[in-house]
Amino acid sequence: MWLLLAIVSALCLGFYDIFKKLSVSGNNVLIVLLLNTLFGTLLMSPVIIFGLVNGSFGLDNSIVGHLQIALKAVIVLSSWILGYFAIKHLPLTIQGPINATRPVIVLVGALLIFGERLNWMQWIGILLGFASLWLISRIGAKEGFALKSSKWLWMSIGATTMGAVSALYDKYLLQSFEPLEVQAWYSLYQMIIMGIIVGVLLKHDKHSGGRFQWRWWIPCISIFLTTADIAYFYSLSFDDSMISIVSMIRRGSILVSFLYGVVILCEKQVRAKLIDLCILLLSLTLLVVGATLP
Repeated sequence: MWLLLAIVSALCLGFYDIFKKLSVSGNNVLIVLLLNTLFGTLLMSPVIIFGLVNGSFGLDNSIVGHLQIALKAVIVLSSWILGYFAIKHLPLTIQGPINATRPVIVLVGALLIFGERLNWMQWIGILLGFASLWLISRIGAKEGFALKSSKWLWMSIGATTMGAVSALYDKYLLQSFEPLEVQAWYSLYQMIIMGIIVGVLLKHDKHSGGRFQWRWWIPCISIFLTTADIAYFYSLSFDDSMISIVSMIRRGSILVSFLYGVVILCEKQVRAKLIDLCILLLSLTLLVVGATLP
């Protein structure tokens, strides 16, 4: 069941990336992100309201619990800020594979922190994942996004790293709290923090981040992200779930954004990127099949 939930989460994340690209292209990234946190909080607000009506402040009514969720909000927001700027300036067919490096970091953390172990088929999948990442880095350099010269590439890498930290932290949090509680409260804290950031920036520079234009794609970001997160959190809540595998499956979202980048946006280096995509797809398949082996 946890594998199916991880796949649903991956599909939603693919459309989430597309809606992000449509929303931030030529737009004020910070305002788009603020609205995303607002809509996300509204979607999850029934969880908080229901708890308050029943006399519960959530998270076991613990101040420590709320501080832990506030830390989760800071981690996720750091990843989002970097990621939103990166996706605005990078091709989807470059940004997506970079984001796919997240399971590598998660894998190391899962092995060291949670004691997870992979079988031979999953290790082959990981090695193919490394090969895919090496190939996409070479392709990116040909399009002018070399590590030594592109700040957007480094922002994407930073976003991926913080996302991996968040994934490992989720496994820890879900040992103590319900998935919907975690999502609802971190969405609220995220909106508050982002509101403060935008308020401070606009106070000092009214034109900070450029002009904002409303687009109906913006609320779609929150809808698909919220759905992806619900499936993700419930996937991790199963006792036999493996964070390293769930994280890798979620990177399958690249299939959706990749097809959009090629077919709709007509991005370059299609043949080389298609080879890379096939390698990554094989990697994900081996990891999924390997997770079902005894």
